[in-house]
Parts: sequence; C-alpha cells; structure tokens
Amino acid sequence: MSYHYTDSGLDNIWLEDGYTVEEHPNYGQLISVKNVRGLHEAIGRWLVGQPRTLNGAEFRFLRLELDLSQKSLGVILGVTEQAVAKWEKAKDKAVANRSAERLLRLAYINYLDGKPEFSAVIDRITQLDAEIAEHELRLTREQNGWHKIAA
Repeated sequence: MSYHYTDSGLDNIWLEDGYTVEEHPNYGQLISVKNVRGLHEAIGRWLVGQPRTLNGAEFRFLRLELDLSQKSLGVILGVTEQAVAKWEKAKDKAVANRSAERLLRLAYINYLDGKPEFSAVIDRITQLDAEIAEHELRLTREQNGWHKIAA
C-alpha cells in the first residue's frame, strides 16, 4: 500500500515504504515517516534534476529546504518578496522567472553538496546589493596591463 506524502507541500509524492501506520483510539490513523531529512533530500535532488521548469509548489519546497524566507530568497535572486510569493502561490504553474528558478536549483544542490564557496558568493551578492554601486570606472595603463584606480 502506497502512502500519499503531502507533508512536503507537493501533490505528486508517494511512498512505497519507509513509513509506519498506527491506529490510535483517540486520533485515528497516525503515520510516521522514517528519515524525513533523507526523504526531503531525495525529493529535492529529483526536483533539481527535472528538465522542465519548476512549478510554484516545487519552488516553495526548495526554498523551505534551504530555510530561507521569501524576503531572503528575493534578495538573493534580485526580486521582491512579493514576486517570490506570487510564484509560490501559483502552485501548479511554471515559475515565470526562469533565471531565478535556475539559481534556486543551483543554490539547493550546492547546499546539499556542502559547497561553502557558493554560500560565500550568495552572501557577497547580497552585500553588493546593499552597497552603493559605483557608476564610474577609472583605469590606468601600467606595464603589466590595465588596472582600476582606487577611488
């Protein structure tokens, strides 16, 4: 007997095993899933490997697995919190911003694979967004090439 696992927020996940069912006299049927963290990692890896665009529910699943708020993810992706919320609300529709969807996949797989340098890049992007951008570049030609002149 398969178990329709909806606790992930996804409608298309079915477990063939790895869970137990108990009957409780007051609460009815209780389901216990073994190794939820591992299950969610397997779901996440499957999602990022899909050749199609993620839908809103899948996008939300990956964001939650990264333990990011909509606002934090929006900062990383360079969009508003409202944009992230809109994509996630459209549960069955493909995420409209393909670049943001791809970056989320990349962030998730690097998180799973424990690549701290990717986290450092994300942190740097966030930091740069908070700084005032330079609008002018001054260069000087030196013997070993062109170099930026310090402001």
